[in-house]
Amino acid sequence: MYGYTGKLLRVNLSSGESKVEPIPEPVVKDFLGGRGLGIRYLYQELSPSIDPLGVENKLLFVMGPLGATPALGFSKIAVVTKSPLTGGMTKSVGGGYFGAFLKFAGFDALIVEGRAQNPVYIYIKDGDTEVVNAVELWGLDTQEVQEELRNRHGPRTKAACIGPAGEKLVRYSAILSDRRAAARGGVGAVMGAKKLKAMAINATGTVTLYNVEEFKRLVREQVEGLKNDKRRAVLNQYGTSYLTMPFAQLGIYPTYNFRKGTLEGIEKLSAEEFARFKVKNYGCYGCMTKCGQVRQVTEGQYAGAISDGPEYETICTLGGLVGNNDPASLIAIDNICDRLGLDTISTGVCLAFACELFEKGIINLKDTDDLDLRWGNHQHIIEMVEKIGKREGLGQVLGEGVKRAAECIGKEAETYAMHVKGSEIAGYQPRAIKGYGLIYATSNIGANHMYGRPRQELDGKIDPFSEKDKGMIIAEAEFEQAINDSLIRCNFGATGLSPELRNKLLVAATGFEEFGHSSYLDMIGERIVCLERVFNVREGFGRHDDSLPLRMLNERLIDAGPATGQRMQNLQGLLDEYYEAVGYNNQGIPSQQKLRELGLDWVINDVESATK
Repeated sequence: MYGYTGKLLRVNLSSGESKVEPIPEPVVKDFLGGRGLGIRYLYQELSPSIDPLGVENKLLFVMGPLGATPALGFSKIAVVTKSPLTGGMTKSVGGGYFGAFLKFAGFDALIVEGRAQNPVYIYIKDGDTEVVNAVELWGLDTQEVQEELRNRHGPRTKAACIGPAGEKLVRYSAILSDRRAAARGGVGAVMGAKKLKAMAINATGTVTLYNVEEFKRLVREQVEGLKNDKRRAVLNQYGTSYLTMPFAQLGIYPTYNFRKGTLEGIEKLSAEEFARFKVKNYGCYGCMTKCGQVRQVTEGQYAGAISDGPEYETICTLGGLVGNNDPASLIAIDNICDRLGLDTISTGVCLAFACELFEKGIINLKDTDDLDLRWGNHQHIIEMVEKIGKREGLGQVLGEGVKRAAECIGKEAETYAMHVKGSEIAGYQPRAIKGYGLIYATSNIGANHMYGRPRQELDGKIDPFSEKDKGMIIAEAEFEQAINDSLIRCNFGATGLSPELRNKLLVAATGFEEFGHSSYLDMIGERIVCLERVFNVREGFGRHDDSLPLRMLNERLIDAGPATGQRMQNLQGLLDEYYEAVGYNNQGIPSQQKLRELGLDWVINDVESATK
């Protein structure tokens, strides 16, 4: 196959054995790559009801057809597994260089299965694979272990690894490559449960393209478009920190555990303020956008802290959600989370939950080991981040995720737990942009801002407060994101790329004429979302799980500019619209007709068995 390597690497940590398998061409044509191939293999290889942190779970790292080619913004990697946070499937997309080098080594995918008795890492050199003892690496943070692997295997070594949080099975721990994270859903905890510290690669291979000259021409066209794209220029200058102030003005930026939409002193968190700390730019493999902002604190109590960020989500969840307007502290927290291997979104939501419990008197200084978790007390909040990463004190409970933490604490704590399906809500206020409310509710991976983007609402083309006529729009947004995650198209590095140019690149890379038609790709996107839904149905999920925290439904939004007073009043009506649009019944279960339309008739018996 062109564009693809046509091979996957399967490593069994229980036996230490590895083998190479072909990826059938029909499977590639049906699921494209990345997230799509990931859910196809995960669905077929996992039995229902297995423990996500048990030996039977599998961890898949999957590339797309344009990855590791000269095309810009397609060399991230999709990580797919059963989530220890939600109990359903999850996908997490990570940047850096690891994905491109996996493909250079000759593989479109790596499937990790089993569990080692003692810590190990996987070392791949071109096509050769070795499972190596990693006892001496266990306990190192993510930057230390990558440096050690470069010392052992050479400076060109590219790695993906976990930190102490993954080792301690924090349910929202991340996988880091360089300083880029596949963070959501607890993928790092699955890796830690397998006693897998890292994967390291040295590779010198290349990707074979179907029409090299045409592909080069199309890449030149892409480059010219990126040169003049205003959004790319803003991302290069500021990263995603440029979103903070506009979103705050619209009431989209949530604060104080999603109660409010304002933060005193928020101007301190503006893109211009963070720019004062900037040292240089960072980009993933083959990227000219280079949206990563390496920032360093040079004075004050956080002097010396350096981070490739923080991005908007971190500025929101560890800033506004906990009442923190100190930019230096956010650089320090971002650095600590990266080193420990923590998802900053889930970490921030868990801390905001703890701050509100502290305010309400549900927990006190005895529970927090004398840490004063008042809103905005960033020094003690940072100390609690450390406790989460090391599973110490209250950090042991918060490391379970906000849903399980609330169940453990009791005393009406669940009222203040902001999650969907067990996954903490990302930094977009769903009461201020109702499309995100519907995406959070219907997402098969829980409340994730990258399961679909309500772009028409974000761009002001559709009323963000309306709660009708959005079912089909949101369904199509989710299908589009499934395509992007399967290519794997970066939301920033490939900014401004038209569907037409994307399709032409795909055909020139693979030779598959089907990929030149948007309608064909749209069908793939819908197929992926539907199979993910069936995976969750098989695990017992249904309409009752497609919901939002009661705060979003019952409490009106406070101090949120134009969004003040908003709440989700018609979620059930929106769900009905969505289910009708995607061909599910009123319980959110795909119909047999829809499954046949999508070529998923081979799962019909599973759906029938799960819904009896």
